[in-house]
Amino acid sequence: MRAVWFDAFGGPLELRDVPAPSCPAAGVVVRVEATGVCRSDWHGWRGHDDGIALPHVPGHELAGTVVEAGPEVRDWRVGDVVTVPFVNACGACAACVAGEQQVCERQTQPGFTQRGSFAELVALDHADVNLVRLPAGMSPVTAASLGCRFATAYRALTVHGRVRAGDEVAVHGCGGVGLSAVMIAVASGARVVAVDVSAAARSAALELGAAVALDPSGLGPEEVALLVADATGGGAHLSLDALGHPDAALASVLGLRRRGRHVQVGLLLAGHARTALPMDRVVGWELEVYGSHGMAAHEYPAMLAAVASGALAPERLVGRTIGLAEAGAALAAMGGPATAAGMTVVEPQRP
Repeated sequence: MRAVWFDAFGGPLELRDVPAPSCPAAGVVVRVEATGVCRSDWHGWRGHDDGIALPHVPGHELAGTVVEAGPEVRDWRVGDVVTVPFVNACGACAACVAGEQQVCERQTQPGFTQRGSFAELVALDHADVNLVRLPAGMSPVTAASLGCRFATAYRALTVHGRVRAGDEVAVHGCGGVGLSAVMIAVASGARVVAVDVSAAARSAALELGAAVALDPSGLGPEEVALLVADATGGGAHLSLDALGHPDAALASVLGLRRRGRHVQVGLLLAGHARTALPMDRVVGWELEVYGSHGMAAHEYPAMLAAVASGALAPERLVGRTIGLAEAGAALAAMGGPATAAGMTVVEPQRP
């Protein structure tokens, strides 16, 4: 099969012919119809994420068609059209038994612990626990856009953030996760303040319904927090760091009102992994601080129902679609400033 392949962290991302994956006994092989280009994959390529064995194929936001099912799979057949959370849970550990598959103790992740979906085919573990059937009429490109970023934002807002109509919500970083959060918060009746250095990202946030879009360029976290507090009438009820940077995390916490809720969605890796937060403010104002790590397959139905009803339109977040030949360059570009808003989705079956 064709796949995007790298032999060294930060090295060339090359389109190669490589061996097709074998099918796990409890898993499936999926023909990848669409896969998102995510900054998490960029971190993996740069060597910021533990557990990646070289050589490697990136990619974890995917949708496609089952072409092979292992002998232990009960619920899935060849021809089923599916998507999958980026955490492939084992289904048997204490976290899984409690219904918290997104923090599975023995999780695998396509594109990280195993070769991913920047390829024509991908193997997925424990299919009966992890696969999600696509609703009739949903395109693979739309489904891939749900993958990591949209589903993660959905759970961050609805479960940890407990977003409510009338809430003042700040979103720091308006890439794929952030714009997803803007859409979901607006659909929930919240008033959204979006923060991003990119003019294109701020414009996209406003188009999705954000009330205010702030440019933090050249400002420190405390200054950004003051702007957010002013724009929200005293501080956000709920704030997300959707970027994954110490400055964004600090500004998010400091921009909350008393008893506010901060959700850390953006990954803080490598030298940023142990980022300090203003715990004096957390204690004194009784703030809530959460981490959010994706969404389990069993939680997808509510999100998919909102998409089917038209309340959420994740296809609006897709900026462009490309083929595998362009995927390596698109992934490498994730390390620089955004030049256009919206997600990039790869369609590996393009000629």
